[in-house]
Amino acid sequence: MSIPNEALQKLLQEIEVQAITSQQQIGITKAQITTKQRDIRMLELTSKEISSLPKDTRVYEGVGKMFVAVPMNTIDKRLSSESGELKSDITGLEKKLHYLEMTHKNSRENLEQILKSGGKA
Repeated sequence: MSIPNEALQKLLQEIEVQAITSQQQIGITKAQITTKQRDIRMLELTSKEISSLPKDTRVYEGVGKMFVAVPMNTIDKRLSSESGELKSDITGLEKKLHYLEMTHKNSRENLEQILKSGGKA
């Protein structure tokens, strides 16, 4: 039994759209992961620089257009907290990336399978 040409064409278009969408989302997700990894490196560098300072050094944090004196341990806690949040975000994005890659792969395989079978079901 063969699938009608119109139904086959519609099915192929839907699969192709899904594959293209997945590919675009993969690119976006990879860019987000790269950005968050860069942010983590910046936080680690800042933390390393702060930890190399003497303990009695006055440290200031930007708040809008002004700077406010903040204890070093408060800044260190904030940096490690932000780093932890970014790492959990990356974990979530990696799961999303895996899902999108599987979706893209499955779409391509389905498309190839339909083309190889010549539209017969």
